[in-house]
Amino acid sequence: MTTNSGKDALKALREERRASIEAARERIKENRALRKQIIDALKDGPKTVPEIAQITGIPSHQVLWHLTSMKKYGKAAEGDQSGDYFQYILLKE
Repeated sequence: MTTNSGKDALKALREERRASIEAARERIKENRALRKQIIDALKDGPKTVPEIAQITGIPSHQVLWHLTSMKKYGKAAEGDQSGDYFQYILLKE
């Protein structure tokens, strides 16, 4: 393989993957915005998933998904139980 054909192959590969890379960047940007809304909702004190969903307008399954990842990385924790749901709190960084 010559140098030009290697460069051409890399250029073609970049072009081929450009759309998927841009889509991934957009998803990351959207997830950060959603997580910021959840964090802002929790700054006022502990809240359940349905309460956060109502405040933010984010579907409850997405709120739960983000809270689960925030728990995993030490950003949030389950607090007391309120009815059928746990309340979530922000942890200090």
